[in-house]
Amino acid sequence: NESRPDRGGPETAAEIAEAVRRREVSAREMVDRALDRVARSHERLNAFVHVAGRQAREEADRIDRAIARGAFEGPLAGVPFGVKDMDRCAGMPVSHGSLIHKGRPPESQDSVHVSRLRAAGAIPIGMTACSEFGTVHFTNTKAWGITRNPWNPDLTPGGSSGGSSAAVAAGVVPFATAGDGGGSTRIPASFTGLLGMKPSYGRIPREEPSTSQTAVWGALTRTVRDSARHLDITSGPDDRDRTSLPPAGLSYERAIEELETRGLRAIWSPDLGYARVDPEVLEITEAAAAGLIEAADLTLVEHPVELTEPIKAWLGAGAIDIWLHLERDDWPARADELVSHVRRNFEATENLPVPVYANFLRRRHRLQVEMAELFERTDILITPTTAVPAFDARSPRDVTIDGEKVDPAMTVPFTMLANLCWNPAVSIPAGLTRSGLPVGLQVMTRRHADEIALRLARILEERNPWPLTAPGWP
Repeated sequence: NESRPDRGGPETAAEIAEAVRRREVSAREMVDRALDRVARSHERLNAFVHVAGRQAREEADRIDRAIARGAFEGPLAGVPFGVKDMDRCAGMPVSHGSLIHKGRPPESQDSVHVSRLRAAGAIPIGMTACSEFGTVHFTNTKAWGITRNPWNPDLTPGGSSGGSSAAVAAGVVPFATAGDGGGSTRIPASFTGLLGMKPSYGRIPREEPSTSQTAVWGALTRTVRDSARHLDITSGPDDRDRTSLPPAGLSYERAIEELETRGLRAIWSPDLGYARVDPEVLEITEAAAAGLIEAADLTLVEHPVELTEPIKAWLGAGAIDIWLHLERDDWPARADELVSHVRRNFEATENLPVPVYANFLRRRHRLQVEMAELFERTDILITPTTAVPAFDARSPRDVTIDGEKVDPAMTVPFTMLANLCWNPAVSIPAGLTRSGLPVGLQVMTRRHADEIALRLARILEERNPWPLTAPGWP
């Protein structure tokens, strides 16, 4: 591996942008390197479902010409990245991980998210795999097959942003976009040793219709600095999203170095009152939480957390959203093209009674009240990101904790809370299991305090540096 010609040189988004700006490397060289890594990793990982090499090279050449003229092309100029196959990227098709959408023509416009990244000089090289319609926390579809974890290809890189996490953890690209409606950025981050930031709801605009209002755009990165820069570039209001937030009034990239954390209150909860956690995951995250509290000089609040279990509220919140992926004539005519768990979701919600849906909303509101009361006692809530490390790449059907089989949803019982209540939350690499698998620590803050979550991630990154890629990659 050490003799590969593409090893060495800038690897993170910030490093690449600086090297391109200084003309130490060219944008074209960085794009060519990324495309070569896509090709070499594809058979083992299946991270990308569409590659736009010609388009990416043309954009890289344009940026190189502009920099040669002395023009500043933006804070991510020349940085190649992957786009989750649920985000819109002009010139590339979006399948949402489904046979029903596979083969659609390329998109004519970028999403707001992707357009802001392009305006900053970043270069999309292709679309990364996701679970069908972004519904589950592993990536295995009829449309594109199984996506695998570079730490162990027998295991999942998580979902729904599994292609993005696999690509970044393998060093194929320095960052990739992700979306998080119940943990789909943070779960893959935890399973692949990455930084996964879920911003406050509305921080990054979304144009898509939604009844649940749980999903947010984000990115999977190797460093806190790259995540902070991504949020600086992509946040801010857009009139197409009535929930989009006004400008934060600060630089996240500066805040991760300068924000004072001394005396902020923190609660560590290993279970939120309803979850079971693998003992090794608990050991790793408890130690990481203690180290973070010490390093950030936080005030530990000893308070038992007993929250309403959120899974029913989360499933109910998305009961209508899933139908937005289908055209009127798709159901039930094309039901056989769907993976089984997605088909069951459509069957269960096809004739959902309004009173049942109303009960889901009441349950969610109860959770929101409980969270508001909790954040009167604390500024920060720390938990494991997931209950288990990465599991079988095919599905979580056979996962156990202490020898007892676990409901698949309860393998990831911590993440959906932030989506239901609109809080920012970040998954930070906490350590490795004895078998060498990454484990994530989740830090959640009160609504709109995204900078605190990122600052704490930076403090833990300095205290406990993590590997930038899985062993043996790129």
